[in-house]
Amino acid sequence: MAERRYEYAPAGTLPGLLQRGRGLGARMAAEDPAAAAELVYGCVRWEWRWDAGADDRDLYLARLIRDLELPLGPVVELLAAGDEETRDRATGVLELLVLGGSEQARAALPGYVPEEEGPAPRPRQLPPDPCPDRDSASLLDQLRDPAVSEGVKVTALRALSRRPPEPALIELVPGLGAADGTRQLPYLHRALEPLAERAVPAAREWAASDREWLAGLGTEVLAAHGDEGDVPLLLAELERHWVDGVWCGPDGLARGLARFGSGAGGAVSLLRRFWLYTPHSYERPAYLEALAAMGSAGMDEAFTESLWDCESGARLSGIAHAPERPEVGARLRYLRDDPMEEGEVRAAAGRRLAEGRAG
Repeated sequence: MAERRYEYAPAGTLPGLLQRGRGLGARMAAEDPAAAAELVYGCVRWEWRWDAGADDRDLYLARLIRDLELPLGPVVELLAAGDEETRDRATGVLELLVLGGSEQARAALPGYVPEEEGPAPRPRQLPPDPCPDRDSASLLDQLRDPAVSEGVKVTALRALSRRPPEPALIELVPGLGAADGTRQLPYLHRALEPLAERAVPAAREWAASDREWLAGLGTEVLAAHGDEGDVPLLLAELERHWVDGVWCGPDGLARGLARFGSGAGGAVSLLRRFWLYTPHSYERPAYLEALAAMGSAGMDEAFTESLWDCESGARLSGIAHAPERPEVGARLRYLRDDPMEEGEVRAAAGRRLAEGRAG
């Protein structure tokens, strides 16, 4: 297995910035490429992403290697590494460099043929209803019955999640936890989602539960659909996440608090800390947009930095909101013209440049 390292360097240092995929790290590395080289290679050699399936790094690292004119040898050597994850990271970086025109990367991947556009996404089809012969009322009865097994209840929830919403499900939610009390039953969230707005009064009671899964579900509903009276609870939950070092999930709280703009201004300090320190880069765009919605100071610099961020969502926010400055205009042209960049980002940069808002 690849060595996974979660002992991140301090967020304000160059190693910590590169490990997190922050835009500031890329800008600092450009000031002294020789000093940054081993740090960049280390981000390919070791797995720093908090969630390898969600957090982006390949494009960020490929750009660092290309723009700093770093030798490809240390990355190519990883293709012969003993574990598949390390080889995959090296391959992802090299494939992008091929797309960017690197002949050395192409030689290292002789069988790779870059595609300008990926295949069209296939339409998402839901699996068939697992209980086609049972009406929804009988499925709700199964959920009410304490004698019914957990497996049968999961099947009932799965069926309900594929049908029109059933308001009667709301009152049953507190009884739909797993037998060990640590989690909600599978498919509960999906079945409840269309009802979430109507579930707000009940969610306030759930959020006060001493059962963690139920309190979390209640808070999630309030973040998405609650009113200003729920802001103190959401703030308290965000602070608990910070104190406990919970990095996965605060983005939902951030999006919820952003709905209240300056009315949730008490969250600014916490959100800025999450934006600066989180190792889960996938969540960073949510913090950025929430800070902007709340009128936080320093957003011109934050949006400008985000033009170099590893996450496309952050780059898109930067494209939309970075101030008109010469460095912003230069970066927009870079993003528009880089063949390694994602199509949506290239198009957004092109549109802004066409509007004459580049600087």
